[in-house]
Amino acid sequence: MARLISSICGIAALALAALALPAGSQAQDAPRMERVPDRTASEGIGPFGRMLIRGATLIDGSGAPPEGPVDILVAGNRIEAIYRGDARARSPRSVDHVIEADGMYVMPGFVDVHGHNGDPRKAPNASYGYRLWLAHGVTTVRGVPIYSGPNNMAISDRARSRANGIVAPRIFAYAVFGDEWSGGAVDNPTQARAWVRWAAGRGYDGVKFFNQVPPAVLEAALDEAEAQGLGTVAHLGQRGVAEVNARRAVELGLAGLTHFYGHFESLLREGAVVRYPSDYNYLDEQSRFSEIARLAEQSVEPGSEAWDAYLDTLLENDVTMSPTFNIYSASRDVMRARTAEWHDRYTLPSLWDFYQPSLTNHGSYYHDWSTGDEVAWRNFYHLWMRLTRDYLDRGGRVTAGSDPGYIYQTWGFAYIGELEMLQEAGLTPLEVIQAATINGAREIYAPRGEEPPFGIVRPGMLADLVIVPANPLENLKILYGTGHLRLNRETNQLERIGGVRWTIKDGIVYDAPALLESVAAMVEAQRAERAATP
Repeated sequence: MARLISSICGIAALALAALALPAGSQAQDAPRMERVPDRTASEGIGPFGRMLIRGATLIDGSGAPPEGPVDILVAGNRIEAIYRGDARARSPRSVDHVIEADGMYVMPGFVDVHGHNGDPRKAPNASYGYRLWLAHGVTTVRGVPIYSGPNNMAISDRARSRANGIVAPRIFAYAVFGDEWSGGAVDNPTQARAWVRWAAGRGYDGVKFFNQVPPAVLEAALDEAEAQGLGTVAHLGQRGVAEVNARRAVELGLAGLTHFYGHFESLLREGAVVRYPSDYNYLDEQSRFSEIARLAEQSVEPGSEAWDAYLDTLLENDVTMSPTFNIYSASRDVMRARTAEWHDRYTLPSLWDFYQPSLTNHGSYYHDWSTGDEVAWRNFYHLWMRLTRDYLDRGGRVTAGSDPGYIYQTWGFAYIGELEMLQEAGLTPLEVIQAATINGAREIYAPRGEEPPFGIVRPGMLADLVIVPANPLENLKILYGTGHLRLNRETNQLERIGGVRWTIKDGIVYDAPALLESVAAMVEAQRAERAATP
């Protein structure tokens, strides 16, 4: 055990040292991301002067019920009109492009508020994740951060995506507090404010916080971020949560909470500090993640006075809750996560290697995962989902984020898994679509004091749309790239239905199955390269 801890500590120290280096000073031989290739003429069509989506059933993202058939007129990259009633007789006949969507469903493009896509050990070209996101209807991603480490291309990818120069969702780039700049340690309120101003000047849309900084430094950074119109979100991990739990972070000015971190440390039944077992070791990730689920046993009861008071604090401070249920779902059933049907065709061999149990790869902690560990996580999910549902019932904003690239959660597929788990938490399918669309868009735009230009299917909004061949309100599984396998009771034959048919981002129409085929080709190319390498 001593050797194990020494190894992990050494790796962690190296990782932290790399983060502390000024931009551009990383070791020249460190693995680097490849530049995302330019979009070619064969990848996506449009935008058109006028495009008509004809005969669809509309789920507009606002929470309103489905209606159809409707015709939707898109002019360039904006929705110009929606024709209801006798739509076919009333909609224009002369247009540049028609999508025949009879029997199909159209929704706003999905918003993933928790994205990462910049680790060359997993996927050396971010195009892999971008295409998987688009193939699953995700037209907007908030990177928290989208890139990290050497040759950070977050800002350039954001610009290239906005210009539709690459095949990628719309990107909003958050920087991790203290990263990248060469202005010295960010260890006091003055430096905190200076770093935030630097991040705003660099073009970042917001700041991702971890809570290993003194409360006074965090408070100054949050205050400056608000002044600069930057979004804020935090992962309140165990190393700093005794000083700054979710309640305290919100009081200091934090706008968004992701994962479960900080919530249940704010809801301890006894004392102010989590009661860890004597052999707990944060740097041994099996210890860390097996024990975190036992927080359920230390929490106050749902519906108690302390529970309700905590939720009221979040609501009064207009906090957004982005639970990312899916990223820890393997903890309650690792066999299911490991054997998901999309891995063979769509998970890169390098990403699969990263997923395997490991002492060094973050999240690859299933060294000796037990039934007891899984049961503890199932119980923890009950509490976590109840907290989320109760917050939504109070009027709080809940959004959908997938945190892909870890723990068997592959881009795109992980996002649809999150939608399923939001339904498991008690959200109705309409509420799930609302969380995945307008709620996510509003979380991103709230720091600017603006209503978002996407997230609802409505005239004047950006033409970010997803079109699917079956009703997602009946079964969210039809949104997976692999579709849904069911028995046709008339023919007694298995059939696969669903999968996104078209994703429209900024008026450009992407053939979702073709995007999936391009990803499958990447997977096969990497396999062939490995086979040819001695």
